[in-house]
Amino acid sequence: MSEEKSIERKDSVYEYSKEVQHIDNVRNINAKLANPLSGIPHDKLMANAAQFAEDHGLGHLKEEFKKGALVAQDPTAFESLPMLDDADRNVLRRELTHRWDQPWELYYLVILCSLAAAVQGMDESVINGANLFFAPQFGLDQKATDGSAGRNQWLLGLVNSAPYLCCGVVACWLTAPLNAYLGRRGTIFVTAFVSFASCIWQGVTNSWQHLFVARFVLGFGIGPKSATVPVYAAECAPPVIRGALVMMWQMWTAFGIMIGNVMDLAFYHVPDKPHIHGLNWRLMLGSAGVPALIIMSQVFFCPESPRWLMSKGRYDKAYESLLRLRHAPIQAARDLYYIHTLLETEKEITTGRNRFLELFTVPRNRRAALASTIVMFLQQFCGVNVIAYYSSNIFAEANFTEIQALLASWGFGMVNWLFAFPAVYTIDTFGRRNLLLTTFPLMAIFLLMTGFAFWIPEGKARLAVVALGIYLFGMAYSPVFS
Repeated sequence: MSEEKSIERKDSVYEYSKEVQHIDNVRNINAKLANPLSGIPHDKLMANAAQFAEDHGLGHLKEEFKKGALVAQDPTAFESLPMLDDADRNVLRRELTHRWDQPWELYYLVILCSLAAAVQGMDESVINGANLFFAPQFGLDQKATDGSAGRNQWLLGLVNSAPYLCCGVVACWLTAPLNAYLGRRGTIFVTAFVSFASCIWQGVTNSWQHLFVARFVLGFGIGPKSATVPVYAAECAPPVIRGALVMMWQMWTAFGIMIGNVMDLAFYHVPDKPHIHGLNWRLMLGSAGVPALIIMSQVFFCPESPRWLMSKGRYDKAYESLLRLRHAPIQAARDLYYIHTLLETEKEITTGRNRFLELFTVPRNRRAALASTIVMFLQQFCGVNVIAYYSSNIFAEANFTEIQALLASWGFGMVNWLFAFPAVYTIDTFGRRNLLLTTFPLMAIFLLMTGFAFWIPEGKARLAVVALGIYLFGMAYSPVFS
């Protein structure tokens, strides 16, 4: 028995030591990823930076990269670095005190990314008003008395959801290869073209089956674009404003949803022309192609992502790109060298490891994946998609007239956009978790309020409560998910 206990004790000590070693490895990896330059002596760091410049065709910029490497190692210590001159210190000092003072090309890029987000929102919401018109024209009348109303509802849902059916089944899986071969700008150009072409295509369809195919193809424009644009903005933005600029995606998607409702209103009174039945809803669906065309014509005037260029070994082009996105060469050299160091560290850490399995076997990865999955699931199933796609139908069911339903839907779009702004100020103070815990119960209450309002007898009271419930839901939803 004593020998068995001794073996058990040795096994438990061995398992404990393995666990401690694993924890130490995780801590080392986290520290290395936090700043891979930390702890390197200045002489060695400058020698490494000079060698980096020589190896990548930037030998004439050795001194700039030496200074950039020193700043990258500790961005707050630039005041005490003897290699820097007053001009360098002034640039780095102003970067901290005037964080929104950025080159116009960076803001041009941000505007283009915001327009891409608005296209995303318009692609989602123009169908909202068009539902009122193409559904009965294509035999999908939701109030049919011949027993087909239930089937029609399913088919209308199928047509509405076609882009996201495409995204889930095919389109999103194309994001990685498109980015790998075409770059960020190329991917945005291709997806904008698909959005433009499919929006025009939707406007010339002659059956619900034809419209379903056109909207399914639209998914190839929606999926990869929604994954690429925020990454493009993040890779080009300086760290001090990166979070705020990436958040612009959701904010301007909400703006696009509102503009989609505006287009529904703008084309409501357009009469049919000879041989064109339903011109109003055709123009509604086609209108989302206009901003996509603008993106196509402008995206290649923006600099390419430096990180993508470096992943292709084009360090000279990456440096040129950063020079366009930063005020001074020392900032470009600092960011280029730091990105290079991170890429090398990531390559070293991931070599010989299965990142998919580590998503489940490493506790911190598993917890992050679980939290992300829950939040994304709740975002899609909290009820907002029903309102975004069917608010006009919901208001019409509450006995709004068609124009009143479209106006009420525009009101929801406006609320959704305006209440995205508080997120900019609360997300880093009140906290993401606290926002989720506060707003989810409110969203549930307001959706229940909207649903139970249909038991109110027909009249102004029902109209008021339905509209109020949907608007309050938008107010609760927008700050947390924007």
